[in-house]
Amino acid sequence: MKRQTITIERRIDDIDRQIIQALKEDGRMPFAEIARRLDVSAGMVRQRYLQLKADGVLHIVPVTNPTLLGYNTMALIGIRVDGGRLREVADEIARFEEVTYLVLCAGTYDILAEIFCHDNAHLLRFLTDRLHTVQGVRSTETFTYLQIVKELYF
Repeated sequence: MKRQTITIERRIDDIDRQIIQALKEDGRMPFAEIARRLDVSAGMVRQRYLQLKADGVLHIVPVTNPTLLGYNTMALIGIRVDGGRLREVADEIARFEEVTYLVLCAGTYDILAEIFCHDNAHLLRFLTDRLHTVQGVRSTETFTYLQIVKELYF
């Protein structure tokens, strides 16, 4: 999912927040159930939901468990890039199927990329055959995940 800056004409109020919270608990929760919980009409919930989606505040997507899909090796990679090629390098790396999250940042690294691989051999191939062949990548540091303690979808 590509992130974008969003300008919203209206303010997100408490009802919107409660609708979002209910959908976080169960993305398939019926509008009637949410309405019952909030003591409002199902039509109001439907209208608010559609507006939240239209405004780009809310995206409904499936959340999978990568390990059950065969991705047993996950890592965060800090990437240093030649300054003049930052956006081009980021765009190229973002196209790799293993990359699930990529940000430009300030600090020690220019780019942080989260990747999912099937195993250590896949991770090694990704690093040597793909990432380090991108023109403009100067150096990387790989942080392999041992255990995910907390994962929050905001």
